[in-house]
This record gives sequence, C-alpha cells and structure tokens, in this order.
Amino acid sequence: MSENISQPPLMSRGMKAVLISQFLSAFADNALLFAILAQFKSSLYPEWSQPVLQMVFVLAFILLAPFVGQFADRNPKGRVMLSGNLLKFVGAFLICVGSDPFLGYALVGIGAAVYSPAKYGILGELTDGERLVKANGLMEASTIAAILLGSVIGGLLSDWSIVFALGVCAVMYAFAVFVNLGIPKLSAAQIGRGWNIKKMFTQFLEATRTLWADKESRFSLVGTSMFWGAGVTLRFLLVQWVPIALGMTDNTTPTVLNAMVAIGIVVGAGLAAKFVTLKTVRRCMPAGILIGLGVVYFSLQTSIIPSYLILIIIGVFGGFFVVPLNALLQDKGKHSVGAGNAIAVQNLGENTAMLLMLGLFSLVTSIGVSVVAIGIGFGAIFALAIGGLWLWDCTRKKS
Repeated sequence: MSENISQPPLMSRGMKAVLISQFLSAFADNALLFAILAQFKSSLYPEWSQPVLQMVFVLAFILLAPFVGQFADRNPKGRVMLSGNLLKFVGAFLICVGSDPFLGYALVGIGAAVYSPAKYGILGELTDGERLVKANGLMEASTIAAILLGSVIGGLLSDWSIVFALGVCAVMYAFAVFVNLGIPKLSAAQIGRGWNIKKMFTQFLEATRTLWADKESRFSLVGTSMFWGAGVTLRFLLVQWVPIALGMTDNTTPTVLNAMVAIGIVVGAGLAAKFVTLKTVRRCMPAGILIGLGVVYFSLQTSIIPSYLILIIIGVFGGFFVVPLNALLQDKGKHSVGAGNAIAVQNLGENTAMLLMLGLFSLVTSIGVSVVAIGIGFGAIFALAIGGLWLWDCTRKKS
C-alpha cells in the first residue's frame, strides 16, 4: 500500500507544465512554418526556396544528433527544454523584426533539436510504471492537437496579417519558456561524464553501427526514415499543388489539407495499436504501399472535398504504417544501445531522409517540372520503394 502512495501522480504540477509547454511549442512550430511560407509567397520568393527553408531546419537535427541526447541526459531536462524554447523564441523574434528568415528558422531548428530528446526523456523522471505509458499518450495527444491547431491558425492569421502571424508565434514561444519555469529542477540522469566531444561522437557512432547491423532495427530505420522523408515532402507538395489544382491562392487551404493528414494519422495509429503487435509488425507494410498509391490518386484531384477524404485516408495508412515500426525500433534499442540512443539514431536517419527528399523536390521544382507530375512520380516511387523493402524482408526471412 505504501508503495502505491509513494508513486508520483500522473498529472503532477511538473507533468502539466511539460504538456502545456509541448503544446505551445509545437503549436508555434507549425504556425511559424506556414507564416514564413506566406511571407515567401507575398515577397515573390522562388518556389524552390520553400523546401530549402525546411532543409535548413532539418540540417540542425542532423548536425546536432550526436550531442543533443547526451546534453539532455547531463542536465536537468526541464532546463534543457527551456533552453530549446528560448532559442526558438529568438529565431522567431528575429524573423518578426525583418531578419533573414533562413537565419531565424535555422535558430528555431537548433532549438527544436535541443528540445526534442528532453521532452520525452523527462516523462520517465516525472512518473513511472504504467503511468509512463499514459504520459506518452498524453504527450502525443498534446502534439497532434498542436499540429492541427497550429497549422490551421497559422494559415488563417497569415491571410489576415503575416506580421501578426509571425508575432503570435514568437509570443507562443515566450509563453512556452515561461511555462518551462514550472517544471521542477530534477537531477541530471548522467553526472560527471564530462564534455569530451570526440568521445560523445564516438559513442553515437557506435550506437548507430549497432542498430544498423541488426536486421530488425535496420528494417525499422529504413521504413520510418522513408515515411518521414515522404511526409515532409507531401507538406510542401500541398502548398504548391493547391493553387494549381484547386485554383485557390489563400494560405488557409494548404494548412487545412495538412490537418486532414494529421487526423488520419491519429486514426491509423489507433488501428495499429489494436491490430498489430511486435510479432506481427509486417502487417503494416501494405499500408506503406497504399500511401504511395494514395498520393498518386490525390495528385489527380481537382476539387476540395475528395481531396480532404483522400488525405485523411493517406494519413490512416501512414499511422498504421509508422507506429509498429517505431515500436519495433524502441524494443530493439531498449535491449541493445538504450531507448534514448535508438531514438537519436532514428532522428538522424529520418532527418537525413527529409534533407535528401526536400533537396530532390527543390531541384525538380526549380527546373519547372509540373507539381502534379511531381506528385504522381513521388507517390509511385514511394509505393515501389516500400514494396521493395517488403519483398527484401520476405526474402531475407526465407533465407
């Protein structure tokens, strides 16, 4: 009985602060992106500059991947989250006062890279046992809600005033910093490790080699990297597809279409949790193929309502595809290099895939390829790639 009493409550003051901070930060992340894209449109930036903007953000995750996880473990994670949000605020503020948006967004990317490992790592320090699973669920719910609202409101505000939209994003980051002060200053998970950059980098490389050498881990890393590379490309594809296919030039419609994908992902994640286990993880592979075919079909649409429905379905397939692969990697990482290191390696793979696919998207856009043709080709290639991964896995298992 005394053991139960001593367990930390799920919704402690610190947990509430973490969840509120995550909502505010993720809301501002998504609203800021669409506000900057609206700024690009009004200032007549070339279309290829849009994916390049996201590449600047992603590059921060890649360059800092060997260090941010260990930085989070060697400091109180609440203060690490505060530092990340403070960097995001500075980046958004610089954009508001007219600084180069690429520079400001690069600072936001650095802040996000610092913030990411701490926001999940702190959950296990604020609660434990079965409550930890619930805490992760609350974190995901907070994030999805922020993505939906941030994307749509960012587009709506940008249609009214781009400067006001950018200012709202900066204020939201400032609120997130303030809320972070309510997180208790917990002890660092690792003390006295020192800051030998070479050693930290070597340890990260060793974790990367270990996971990629394992067949199950490699299968998951390839699948999730392809998924998130495709996901970020689809976001920019929608921005350029709307005025061409639907004849709409507002900033709200692309954000609502992105929100449809997020809604579908929530549904697909729930279905995966119900019908897929670690032993039956291969059941998710057909959904990956259907994502690509769905993008091909979507690219041919010329009216708004069917577009909404198709994107929700694509999101359902996406959630069903990626959730089991994430679970597989976390399980393998837990029994090899540690769950935290596994997530860091996964982040590196996913962001590298994003960088490469955004670079390709920017290239074909710059040479004048039709956005509809890009969508069809992109969807077909993704379906074939996932099919090839599935076939490779089946062949490997038989041998």
